[in-house]
Amino acid sequence: MKLTPGQIITGQITGIQPYGAFVQIDAETTGLIHISELSDGFVKDIESVVKIGDRLTLKVLEIDPKTNHLKLSLKALKSTSRKSRPRSRLVLKPKDKLGFTPVKEALSAWIAEAKKELKL
Repeated sequence: MKLTPGQIITGQITGIQPYGAFVQIDAETTGLIHISELSDGFVKDIESVVKIGDRLTLKVLEIDPKTNHLKLSLKALKSTSRKSRPRSRLVLKPKDKLGFTPVKEALSAWIAEAKKELKL
């Protein structure tokens, strides 16, 4: 099978290690999905995302021509990539001011606000 970077392929998870998941593409071709390529978010446990035997659609990132080993990505196919996510905006209330206030000046106001919220 002739593969190129950027190509979308299907493979089966054959092994899981703390750093990533191994994938079998065909009889001669294997690859690795590094833990950082599983999801946009933090992945503590790889098995919370993939399991041995799962068939996945993946994107080819790189190909080692000597070993025919692939670097693969699952997150590259997700629609929630960082570039497509809306940027959060700071919304200021009319009473809010931009800038810094020394803690000493703001402390009494914070204490009063906390007492009010706690109804003390």
